[in-house]
Amino acid sequence: MWANHRLLLPVFLLMLVVFVSCIALSTRASIETADKGSAADPKLADGLAAWEQVYSVLTSPRCINCHTATTYPQQGDDRHRHFANVIRGPAGKGVPGLNCVSCHQSENADSTGVPGGSNWHLAPLSMRWQDTNDRPLSSGAVCRALVDRSRNNGLNASGLLKHHEEEPLVLWAWNPGRRPDGTMRTLPPLTHAEFIAATRTWVDAGTPCPRAR
Repeated sequence: MWANHRLLLPVFLLMLVVFVSCIALSTRASIETADKGSAADPKLADGLAAWEQVYSVLTSPRCINCHTATTYPQQGDDRHRHFANVIRGPAGKGVPGLNCVSCHQSENADSTGVPGGSNWHLAPLSMRWQDTNDRPLSSGAVCRALVDRSRNNGLNASGLLKHHEEEPLVLWAWNPGRRPDGTMRTLPPLTHAEFIAATRTWVDAGTPCPRAR
């Protein structure tokens, strides 16, 4: 009888391994199916594609020069340091004697090449689009910062859309005026209408963000 049990034991163990393997494969298949279903969701896919368009604007020089991780603003398409050693200051508006509004008026001064707009200032560090080595943050990192209401001044999805539609310093990016040499500053890679359309598609999809890598 013991001999029979010894013969049956390997068979039982083999059946147990097969059973466990089948459960694992079934679970994995279910997860993969869920992932594929999420990726295949047309609204989600459209939202993520629209976000990449939004991201291309946010990390263009017209935006990222003021969304710095540094103690100073940047200038130009090459994003060099602001001249005269201008620094951020405690509120992003410069320091006494060298406030942003000392030079940057409510409109562009094309005669001197000094850009201007309402309440000219740097974006808060919570809304930085670059790292401390001056490299643009990843698409996912910028997205997650933008939708974080503890970092974006409490804006919900509709508030973000309105900010992109109406905020004067956002609108300035499409009317940046002339450089000191008289040439026109470059514009973001999308028109403002395209930017708003992309933002709306992203918002309508639930403001999805790319997965962290």
